Amino acid sequence: MNLEHKYMGFGTELVVDGAEVAGYASLFGAADKGGDVVERGAYTRSLDRLKDRGGRVKMLWQHDPSQPIGVWDAVHEDDRGLWVKGRILRDVDRGREAAALIEAGAIDGLSIGYRTLRATKNDKGGRLLSELELWEVSLVTFPMLPDARVGAKGDDPEARVMRELAQVFCEARRLLVPK
Repeated sequence: MNLEHKYMGFGTELVVDGAEVAGYASLFGAADKGGDVVERGAYTRSLDRLKDRGGRVKMLWQHDPSQPIGVWDAVHEDDRGLWVKGRILRDVDRGREAAALIEAGAIDGLSIGYRTLRATKNDKGGRLLSELELWEVSLVTFPMLPDARVGAKGDDPEARVMRELAQVFCEARRLLVPK
């Protein structure tokens, strides 16, 4: 078996709540840098097989099988792509590091590790991937879709308000406290 790695950005959204992350690991119809395009339904059979045997898609750090950093609690296809939601385990050294990097906005990519079961050549010099055996979804530094980047902070309206209030407080304190 040959494991392939595709760095797929996960769209314009990332939810970070403590150590919980959610977003798109793959977008249907979008060509990656290699010209490969994942077709809607490509993951269906693989996800069904995993569910039937009680398995899970693995959450890895940078595709390294020796570095699991959490668990994906939900993995499913919707109209846009492959959506994932999981928990980074802060009790794991690399999990703590990954969570900190995501929260700081230093890491903003998801990537799929899979084996191709069915594909045809496409007109972009790559393949149209119609059936994949999904093995893992990794948190990565460089997603294959360059425009599919996210900010780990700033998407949550409450977090934005709290940062603005903190800035106002700091500025007011600076003006009121004599030097």
